[in-house]
Amino acid sequence: MEGNQESKGLSIASMVLGIISLVLCCFIYISLPCAILAVIFGIVGMKKGGKGMGIAGLVLGIITLAILALGALGIFSIGSALV
Repeated sequence: MEGNQESKGLSIASMVLGIISLVLCCFIYISLPCAILAVIFGIVGMKKGGKGMGIAGLVLGIITLAILALGALGIFSIGSALV
């Protein structure tokens, strides 16, 4: 019972952090740590048995990291075009 509750908690935390990171994508200082933690908690939660919400948190975290990476790439390319 204890292990199941812990994995459920990690999966729920992963999903909540993934949602927060995606919604607050414009604020990189909030979004980046939340997305990284969502990916970590999602992986650990899935390994311990909380599949559904763990996968959701993992996917949301990865999507947010991809959006942030594309945004950073866009900013750097605009900056290099201005020079």
